[in-house]
Amino acid sequence: MKIIVADDLPDSALQLLTSEGWSVDARSGRNPEQLAADLAGADALVVRSATKVTSGLIAAADSLRVIARAGTGVDNVDVPAASVRGIVVMNAPGANSISVAELAMGLMLALARHLPAADAAMKQGKWEKKKFLGEELRDKTLGLMGLGRIGREVARRASGFQMRVVAHDPFISEQVAGGMGIELVSMDDLLVRADYISLHLPSTPQTKQLLNASRLQKMKKGVRIINTARGDLIDETALADAIESGHVGGAGLDVFTKEPTVDHRLQMLPQVIATPHIAASTREGQELVGVETAAALRDFLKDGLIRNAVNFPSVSAEEYKKLQPFVTLAERLGTFIAQMVDGRVKSVSVRYYGDLATSRTDLLANAVLTGMFKPILSSGVTLVNARTVAAERGIEVVESRSSRQRDYTSLLSVKVVATGGERRVEGAVFERTVARLVLLDGVAVEAPLDGTMIVTCNTDTPGVIGQVGTILGRHNVNIATFALGRDGDRAVGVVIVDEPEDRPVPEVVVDELRQVKAIREARIVRV
Repeated sequence: MKIIVADDLPDSALQLLTSEGWSVDARSGRNPEQLAADLAGADALVVRSATKVTSGLIAAADSLRVIARAGTGVDNVDVPAASVRGIVVMNAPGANSISVAELAMGLMLALARHLPAADAAMKQGKWEKKKFLGEELRDKTLGLMGLGRIGREVARRASGFQMRVVAHDPFISEQVAGGMGIELVSMDDLLVRADYISLHLPSTPQTKQLLNASRLQKMKKGVRIINTARGDLIDETALADAIESGHVGGAGLDVFTKEPTVDHRLQMLPQVIATPHIAASTREGQELVGVETAAALRDFLKDGLIRNAVNFPSVSAEEYKKLQPFVTLAERLGTFIAQMVDGRVKSVSVRYYGDLATSRTDLLANAVLTGMFKPILSSGVTLVNARTVAAERGIEVVESRSSRQRDYTSLLSVKVVATGGERRVEGAVFERTVARLVLLDGVAVEAPLDGTMIVTCNTDTPGVIGQVGTILGRHNVNIATFALGRDGDRAVGVVIVDEPEDRPVPEVVVDELRQVKAIREARIVRV
């Protein structure tokens, strides 16, 4: 593996990667041209917030499989461009939650007690005790906009100061909030009631300038605003106006729309405590973020485990261990059936039976599609972008499930409808890890899904197996295993053959098999 680390990571994080024997190029401060050149042939890119991962940079990284952002957000990564390329984008959510929550509380306390101004006066030799009359946080109402990991940590600390906590988050249930002693309210209700408002939202088109002039005017007079999330959540001009007018009592800001700041009006106001995006900058937070990012990256590159991905459903290590054999099965069934269909594919149906129907299946349909596209597209299709590739080609994807076990504890069924007809295959996992074909077009047949196969569909008459063996022998094609399935007058044969790299099975073999009177179809399938 070749890994490019473009921003600073702690030594402990780098050690996790180098201990695998991988090539780790850890250098910060590269310009975009240098970074693009270094990314040639790289499997992974690790960044913090300094490096901007643009679509152009992604296009230059011909072998890139994963981009890891050592931090909470991914604002500096072009996630759509990465997704189109099938590149996993992961981050480290929650690793620095405590650090950010503690700064939010620190800013709140500093605003309540005028700490920066009092300190500045003392450094000027002034003793202005009466000037810095503060207030307690006790019995004040804290409004949390966003109740994710960081918002919850702030709520826990605020409760220790005996604050009343209300929150607005449409994706949190009342039961979860109530269990923490938090009242869920509408945004308008929060704006009216809160003495302090702390922002803990991602930057999206819907949240951009969420606190605008109109919403600022709805707030209680003297309200104080804390922002340790994203700068563009606030209309900075409107906030400066509201502070200067006296409607907003002050603000503690760690983030700004443009960083480093170029318009210093807001940060220069005496009612504003400004810090240079340091919420996550603690020794403990930086160490934990780096180690968590490196560990997730290692698990992906080494075992295919996807955790903390922002453009693909993440699975836990326990879930992945259970699903991994079925992901392999799904991909191989997709590769198999893609070589059995004729014409343009119109739809793909994936059905889960038995225990598999109650498991996480979002990976499996994508794995089927990934396997299907492999014989058609030489590269660029992964679990991340397989559905996008299908949609671009007008292929309908249908998923369904049944608790019926169908002679197997878990069974995966794939049906493809193409302009040349319809094919159906089913597969199961044997001995916990071995992917096997168990049905082809309604005929039960048991064969390993591995290697080079010669698949025949024929009328069930005597002598067919002998003729197949004779033809293969005449062309020096060695048979490894032979599986036969029968259903009425139909028969299916799956012959797994040895195929050295320097001596592929000649197409003439298939041509001769098709000349056998009973054989209706013969194909070479490579999985």
